[in-house]
Amino acid sequence: MNSEQLRQLFPSPSAIPPAYALSTPIEQREYLVNGEIKIWNGPVAEVYSPIHVMEGGELKQVRIGSQPVLDRAAALEALDAAIRSYDGGRGEWATMRVKQRIECMVRFAKGMKEKRSEVVKLLMWEIGKSLADSGKEFDRTIDYIFETIEALKTLDHDSSRIQKVQGVYAQIRRGPLGVALCMGPYNYPLNETYCSLIPALLMGNSVVFKPAKYGVLLNRPLLEVFRDCFPKGVINFIYGEGPETSGALMESGKVDVLSFIGTSRVANILKKQHPQPNRLRAALGLEAKNPAIIMPDADLDLTVDECITGSLSYNGQRCTALKIIFVHESVREKFLETYCAKLKSLKAGMPWEDKVMLTPLPEKGKTDYLKSLIDDACAKGAKVMNENGGTVVASLLYPAVLYPVDSTMRIYNEEQFGPVVPVVSFSDVRTPIDYVVNSNYGQQVSVFATDPETVVGLVDPLVNQVCRVNINSQCQRGPDVFPFNGRKDSAEGTLSVSDALRVFSIRTLVAAKQSDLNDKILSEILEERSSRFLNSDYIL
Repeated sequence: MNSEQLRQLFPSPSAIPPAYALSTPIEQREYLVNGEIKIWNGPVAEVYSPIHVMEGGELKQVRIGSQPVLDRAAALEALDAAIRSYDGGRGEWATMRVKQRIECMVRFAKGMKEKRSEVVKLLMWEIGKSLADSGKEFDRTIDYIFETIEALKTLDHDSSRIQKVQGVYAQIRRGPLGVALCMGPYNYPLNETYCSLIPALLMGNSVVFKPAKYGVLLNRPLLEVFRDCFPKGVINFIYGEGPETSGALMESGKVDVLSFIGTSRVANILKKQHPQPNRLRAALGLEAKNPAIIMPDADLDLTVDECITGSLSYNGQRCTALKIIFVHESVREKFLETYCAKLKSLKAGMPWEDKVMLTPLPEKGKTDYLKSLIDDACAKGAKVMNENGGTVVASLLYPAVLYPVDSTMRIYNEEQFGPVVPVVSFSDVRTPIDYVVNSNYGQQVSVFATDPETVVGLVDPLVNQVCRVNINSQCQRGPDVFPFNGRKDSAEGTLSVSDALRVFSIRTLVAAKQSDLNDKILSEILEERSSRFLNSDYIL
């Protein structure tokens, strides 16, 4: 699409469907601390949508409201509330029976469902995600909550007995770690954030939650649901600049678990701020530069479909996106021709439009950054292979397919996190394998081939470099029951339905040597059901 066509995609205010229009700006000053929704009287940050509207022949960015910018004192107040709630492991939530924690979480999920339309609308306006994908993100988060509950029941079932080994009785359960700081990404501000927040809570930790830079207001409809479903101090919200808020929390040394999804640069800063690093447990989802490797015998129609979705779904703004494509020289021309033709059929527009795939980019300055990558590659010999690729109007950038790309170009190594698709030709399969080996990242890779021997020749070395090899399919996170992790600078810890419960907990046991006295004590505790730890309760 040329610049005029892109420009015409932005609507006039009256052309926005009433069902998806924001009637008034959302001026948020509320934040949740210690079971109380407080009002912040300090500074706020303006919140603008990536969506622009046409007014008087000019494009104007839509202001959707404002959000609180808490200071260091307010952030530490939230941390103190979480510490008091945990109370050194003696708090109500930390010592609550698993069944009761689950009941609280079920109430929360039901309350969250009632806010679906509000949250989905804000996902569209805050981060430019399509209506269909926003709905999927919400529904997937609800599903994740119930899948995590079932996984916790299974975990608890396996722990609901006392075993006897070498004359020693022991009951082994997983216990909470303490206070968790949970920070999520802007591209999946609901799903990926809650995929750490939910298991952290279910395992008995108290949490301080800081939303991403973009996608903050969508949490506002859920503040009262959180307040009403959990004991005070168990979940606390902070907003504002990182150095002033999350930095202050880490520097206190009182955070036991850091859950962060973002860049390795920021993760390293946060970890280094903690004065007692051996005390800190980290669960990190970081960058990735996932390659596709297309072999001569690949089914090109299938390959192009998967690579289009893998590289351009939500404008390529996913850690699991395909961010560089290696294609064998024998099928290079056919692949590029087919890929560019398929790209041309993709619909660009506003998030609420039916079947839209290419939408405005939420990050300030993102189009300038992506254009600099395109310009750098073209200056070093690459060409934009698709018509009008790289055209920018306001927050819209029409995808650019770059070829030939080589190691001298920034796009070869930098994670673009946007709709720029670098293509590298190879004759020797060692070229893409060496790329993976030498990369700073090690999340996933996609291999495309039809011959089983060819597939094996790629799978066997690559599984020792990345954490998921996808055969004839795009890189992806789901299903959520599968491990989601990475090597090198791509991740620390494993997040999936069952793995996340383990990340936010630690195995703890109570042991007693067999004796008449201990037999009597343990029997009485079990019969009276007086202990939340030492029991044989079975949750249905």
